[in-house]
Amino acid sequence: MADQVDIKQALSDIVDRDYTFMHICGTHEAAIAKSGLRSVLPKNLKIVMGPGCPVCITPQGEIDAAIELSEKDCIIATYGDLIRVPGTKGALESCGGDIRIVQGVHKAVEIAKETDKEVVFISVGFETTAPTVAATLLTNPPDNFSIMCCHRFVPPAMKFLLEQGEASLDGFMLPGHVCVVTGYHEYEQFPVPQVVAGFEPDDILLGLYMLVKQIREGRAEVENAYPRAVTREGNQKAIAIMNQVFEPCDVEWRGFPVIPGSGLKLKPEFEKYDALKKFGVEIKHVDKNSACICDKVLRGIADPTDCKLFGKVCTPRKPVGPCMVSHEGACKIWALYNQKKL
Repeated sequence: MADQVDIKQALSDIVDRDYTFMHICGTHEAAIAKSGLRSVLPKNLKIVMGPGCPVCITPQGEIDAAIELSEKDCIIATYGDLIRVPGTKGALESCGGDIRIVQGVHKAVEIAKETDKEVVFISVGFETTAPTVAATLLTNPPDNFSIMCCHRFVPPAMKFLLEQGEASLDGFMLPGHVCVVTGYHEYEQFPVPQVVAGFEPDDILLGLYMLVKQIREGRAEVENAYPRAVTREGNQKAIAIMNQVFEPCDVEWRGFPVIPGSGLKLKPEFEKYDALKKFGVEIKHVDKNSACICDKVLRGIADPTDCKLFGKVCTPRKPVGPCMVSHEGACKIWALYNQKKL
């Protein structure tokens, strides 16, 4: 606790103007809300949420495609959060298909080995989970197994946010989990202050202090406040496995347009595991027609409590948008920890 007080005081001592930083990790948001960290920050320092939840940024068109796969008599296996994300015709949990919650891709493969039915794993996540999926495909899973690839890269989304300039950001707190795998060298392309931070309150306060210090000193670089887990180069073996199976592609994010090079698709030699091609299903763009403002929350230009639906029509028990579904979604986190706009 003494260290936290010291870091908090040091941060307060150097905040001399308005600052806005964005984190890109749902776990950061959960840590900030659970610890009440925003309530002890200097009033002119703000940390906003970005597209740091892979379930939240999965667009409706992908949910619709997953439901269509279930209608083709496929067993759908995926993470528990994803089955509640609404598409245009409801969510996976209420579609009437054979939907299984699994802890990872290996469990989906186990299901495929025990049945003659087709099993499709809806494979979401950032660079953190993609290597495990790639490693699984390299083990030659059974012919009745395939994946619907919904993986995304973080840096292209950051590039889009910086080009748009909607949130007037002074810098970024980089995602610690992602950087464990990828390292942080790819983020050095961005000419803004950036700090890789861990997930304890002290870690986050230290990250904010280092960001403000960079600005005060006229620097714009990537610093590592999470050296116990993150290196500049990352996990080279995991990266190599991911690159062996996947290649970049252009893909839409919920709340964003199509972002070039921000998605992953299977390389030609692994396309036999591509569920969309195997069953002739297409992911279609869906225009927004709801009062939900998850799109703005994911871009850091609105807080959950700015939404007219928050806590009324949209609750963790009856979510309207994906940010109220996922444990890493800002709206659900704010609802669970009774966060209010500061």
